Amino acid sequence: MFDRVQVEFYPCRKVTMTHLSPVQFYKCLSDETRLRCLLLITQAGELCVCELMAALDEIQPKVSRHLAQLRKAELLLDRRQGQWVFYRLNPDLPAWASSVLNATAQANTVFLRDNHMRLEAMGDRPTRQTCCQGNTLLKGHINV
Repeated sequence: MFDRVQVEFYPCRKVTMTHLSPVQFYKCLSDETRLRCLLLITQAGELCVCELMAALDEIQPKVSRHLAQLRKAELLLDRRQGQWVFYRLNPDLPAWASSVLNATAQANTVFLRDNHMRLEAMGDRPTRQTCCQGNTLLKGHINV
């Protein structure tokens, strides 16, 4: 039913990507918490659980549960850096799905305004010491 391909995202970490169906994709977007997580991550590039908790003003179990669902649907990939778990969009999302997320994030700044204000007010945001994006190493902090 689904074609499966192997994708390497972070060194020593393989993710199996299935071809995403529109039904599966839009079901993931149908929950407000998951939608906000996806749009914030789309804009920031990468966010950790604690940043999403602050932005959404939600408790860790709820945020983590929704992130796990998005990871299971293969929309997000995660990486651990010490005590932090960072999430980013799966770079192998179909172009149409990436386009929907980018267009939705750009066209709905008012929808995310309070989330951005809470994220900007967050003290002690984790620093991304080293994260991989393709073959490029990035250092520092991703600003939203």
